[in-house]
Amino acid sequence: MSSQFLTPCSEPPAPRFFNPLGDRAIALDRKSQRINEQIRYTPIRVIGAEGDQLGVLETVDALQRAKELGLDLVEVAPQEKPPVCRIMDFGKFKYQQKKRQHKGHTHHSKNKELRVRPKIGDHDLMTKVNRAKEFLAEKDKVIFSVIFRGRENAHTEEGYKLVQRLQKELEPVAKLEQSPQMQGRRIVVIFAPK
Repeated sequence: MSSQFLTPCSEPPAPRFFNPLGDRAIALDRKSQRINEQIRYTPIRVIGAEGDQLGVLETVDALQRAKELGLDLVEVAPQEKPPVCRIMDFGKFKYQQKKRQHKGHTHHSKNKELRVRPKIGDHDLMTKVNRAKEFLAEKDKVIFSVIFRGRENAHTEEGYKLVQRLQKELEPVAKLEQSPQMQGRRIVVIFAPK
């Protein structure tokens, strides 16, 4: 190797973080809110337990009012002048916040399609049925398509017999959402979880 590619090893420059919102973003990122004796500012704007404005009060007076009601004084807007505090049940507030966060994690139903032919073997059909049961257990909808090719188009009754067998096999775990319909060269039937 030539020496022109070798350079002395040096420390890389320290990374510079850009904060577009300035100091305000740091205050909003803080996870813990100040409650009761942790509130350092005085005077503060106080909101009552019912959402009514109590005005600008000394912190000691606001704490006294909160304790009389058996509630907490919680700082809700520390960046305001004067800071805004609210009288509330802090434990209940945190519980509802956590509940709202978990509410967003609901299962979104998906459509899973399984394709079969009218002359499918018994074992292969049961494999497809078991797969459909797995999808239904995960709260997904299952679309069965019975696909006809060539001379099979002349015997669509075989496809309807197969669909009836599928209905019978899936009856304990699924309900029929869309009855069997002929769509072009296939019979389509949709099952939804019970």
